[in-house]
Formats: sequence, C-alpha cells, structure tokens
Amino acid sequence: MSVPAGSVDGIAAALLANGLILRGGFNFAPGEAPTTGASGAPAKSVLLVGQAGAAPWPHFLKWRERQPQDIKDPLDTWSRELIGVVAKQFGARAVSPSDKPYLPFQQWAMRVEGLKPSPLGILMHPRYGLWHAYRGALLSESELPIQIAETVIHLCDACVGKPCMKSCPVDAYSPEGFAYQTCLTHVRGSHGEPCRSGGCLDRNACPYGTAYRYPKGIQAFHMASFAALPA
Repeated sequence: MSVPAGSVDGIAAALLANGLILRGGFNFAPGEAPTTGASGAPAKSVLLVGQAGAAPWPHFLKWRERQPQDIKDPLDTWSRELIGVVAKQFGARAVSPSDKPYLPFQQWAMRVEGLKPSPLGILMHPRYGLWHAYRGALLSESELPIQIAETVIHLCDACVGKPCMKSCPVDAYSPEGFAYQTCLTHVRGSHGEPCRSGGCLDRNACPYGTAYRYPKGIQAFHMASFAALPA
C-alpha cells in the first residue's frame, strides 16, 4: 500500500481543513529509510505534518470538548488521530515525534525545510520564527514528486543582541545547553507565574515571526504540559 503520486495536494488539503499544514518531504536514498510504510515494506518517502502559529487550536478545542476530561496528552492524541485518518485515506503510515523508538524528526525537518536550530533548540523558520511545530509524518512506500528544499537564511545568525538568551529569570538557556531541572523548578515555584501564564520568556523575546506567536492561553497550555501542572 502506498500514496499515489498525485495525492500530495489532496493530503495537504485534508490537513489544512483541520489547521495543520504539509511542511514538505523528501524521498529516501536507497537503503536509507529508517522505518516501514503501511504494509510493512520499507518506506520510500516521508511527508512532514505540522503547524504554523495557532491555526490548529480551534479544531483541537472542538475535538477536546468531546473527550474525557482526564485524557492523557490531549494535543498529541488529537494529532495522532487526525494524521492517522489522513494517512489511512491516502495509503500511508502515520508516525509521531513521541513514538518509540524515536524517529529523527528534527533531522527530517532540517532536511525538508533547510532550517537550523535556534539557541533555544527550536528550529528557526524564516517566516514563522519559533512559533511552529511538527505534529507527525506520513510514510509512503512509493516515491513522491517532492520539491527539494532550498537553503534559507538562518535568522539567528543576523541577530546580534540574542534577546532569547537574556530574558529567562533563571538563565535556563545558555551556550552549554538547556538546564531542564532549573527551568522546571522555577516554573513550578512561587516566582514562576509569568512563565506559567504567558509561556517561556526567552521564546517570547525572539523578535522574529511575532505575527505567528501563540496566544497566552496556548502557551499556558504547553507550559502546564511541560511542568505536569493542571491545564
């Protein structure tokens, strides 16, 4: 079972109807495919699915209203469900960034869109800045007519002030990496309310892609998920 060559536009339209976007894809080189397609045969191509800004949020909330209140990882569950339906419709296998064993989603994304990591680790997009995400991928057992990504300008190279490295009250991000436990303790603590209600201060300090910045409610949802706090 494989995705028909003419179905890429149909996949994009099906995703867009729910606020998600087809971020691009590529055909694996011979012997390169790290996983299998829908029938168990080696995958020959991958299409990445994601979002830009808050476009999926109304669709997610409408779905969320119909689910049990104690559902675990609701955004991941919604993404898996939706992308799974599209995958089945077009003969592909749906995979998620949280699947184990983990698939190289960040490497795929850099290859697909020519992006590089920001100092915060999030891939910097020339249009969306830090306000985008990858929600899953479709693996096909056939090669698809996919355009090769062009090299893009890495905005972080031109950012002299690096405000994203100066706004966190506990300096969780540094050239040495992300101090996960320091961040977690602060967010959960008595001084972490600005982060809990409005999201990561370093991420919000980035001057790029601000038109796509997630509203505070969405950022609070993600922060609650990160810190295992009630949403």
